[in-house]
Amino acid sequence: MKNETTKERILAEAVKLFAKEGYEAVSVDEIAKAVGIKAPSLYKHYKNKRAIFDSILRFMEQRDGEQAAACSLPEGTAEVMPEVYANASTEALVAFSKQQFRYWTEDAFAASFRKMLTVEQYRSEEMNGLYHQYLGAGPLKYTADLLGSEEEALLFYGPMYLLYSVYDNAEDKASVYALLDAHLERWHR
Repeated sequence: MKNETTKERILAEAVKLFAKEGYEAVSVDEIAKAVGIKAPSLYKHYKNKRAIFDSILRFMEQRDGEQAAACSLPEGTAEVMPEVYANASTEALVAFSKQQFRYWTEDAFAASFRKMLTVEQYRSEEMNGLYHQYLGAGPLKYTADLLGSEEEALLFYGPMYLLYSVYDNAEDKASVYALLDAHLERWHR
């Protein structure tokens, strides 16, 4: 977030803290301190911690849609727009997948959001649902709708899903990208 406003800084610091400490463990005071303001100032921007979290979700939904649109892939569901899904190219899916992987690993906000959901999925039913919406069953279903079968989607998305975990502990991040690229290039053939 270039030229961040105070509201954006609050979101960026909150998602970093949630990723590190867990949503429930972080207080509004801790978020305010990380931003460099006092809690009463934070309340001028957000009513409470849940309002901050809801803003993080809206921001991620917006960015997800922008990512898909940038690669000429549909943002809606296959049930609502079957002709758009039928016309989506494998090349666009491969480009989108490379872009998404880099986004979820290199973008500080998105990487923190991914890590927060990974940690929190076991603590909260809501977080578990969000984890699967963004990283599990959601992308798998989207890929199945684009490729025409769940089996093909699993073959396509499964390695990406695994590589998110590998990336976080890899000393050589470039080797993870090389594995991802090699995997996705097979779909161009």
